[in-house]
Amino acid sequence: MKENEFINELAKLNIILTKEQQEKLKTYANFLLSYNEHTNLTAIKTIDEVYLKHFYDSLTLSKVTNFTNQTLLDIGTGAGFPGLVLAIVYPSLKVTLLDSNNKKIKFLEECLTKLNLTNVTLIQERAENYAQNNREKFDYVTGRAVTELRIILELGLPSLKVNGHFLIMKANLSLEEKNNALGILKELSSSIITTKEFSLPNAAGHRTILDITKNKPSNFLYPRSYDKIKKKILK
Repeated sequence: MKENEFINELAKLNIILTKEQQEKLKTYANFLLSYNEHTNLTAIKTIDEVYLKHFYDSLTLSKVTNFTNQTLLDIGTGAGFPGLVLAIVYPSLKVTLLDSNNKKIKFLEECLTKLNLTNVTLIQERAENYAQNNREKFDYVTGRAVTELRIILELGLPSLKVNGHFLIMKANLSLEEKNNALGILKELSSSIITTKEFSLPNAAGHRTILDITKNKPSNFLYPRSYDKIKKKILK
C-alpha cells in the first residue's frame, strides 16, 4: 500500500490526516525499518507493508469506536501497534504502551523522541503485574495479535474501567478460541458487545475486532500468575 493509497483508504474510514500526521507516520515507518535491520521488531520489510499491515490495520479500530479525549492501554504493544499509531492520529488520546521486552521499549523511547509526542507513556512490565496495580484505570484497552483470547482478556480486563471498551484485534479467531474465553468473561463480569469482521485492502488478510465491555469492577483474584492463566481454562 503506497502512502497515497493509505491516505485514500483512511478517508473511507472518516480519518483525514493532517500534513503533520502524515510526516510523523512517514518518520515512524522509516525509523522502524531502519531499526529493524539490526534489532528484530517486525517480520515486515518494506514501507508499503508497514502502511498496510501496521498503520492501516491499527486504524481499523475506528470501525468500532471514535477516540477522543480518553485514556488507552495497549498491551503487548511491541513496536507500537496499534497504540502508537492511535496516539499520532488521535492527539487528544492519552496512550500507555505496555511491553515487557526491553529492546522494544528502547525502540519506542527513541521513536517518541523523533516524533515529539507528549501523549504517550511507556511502561516496561509484565501485563499481569501491571494490572494488579492499575485497576479500573483506562477507558480503552487494546491488544493486537498478542496471545490467545482468554489470556489477553484476563491480563487486560482488570485495568479497564467499568463500562469501558476492550478492543481486541485478531487475524484468525476460531470458534474454539472464542468459546474458551467465555469463562473469564463471566468471571470478570464482561461481555462482547460488537464483533466486526472484514478484509484488509489488497487481499492482505481477514480481520476480526471484538469490542468487549465490563459491567462491574474486577475481582482482585485476577489476573492470576501467567503460568496459572496458561494452564487452566475457566469454564
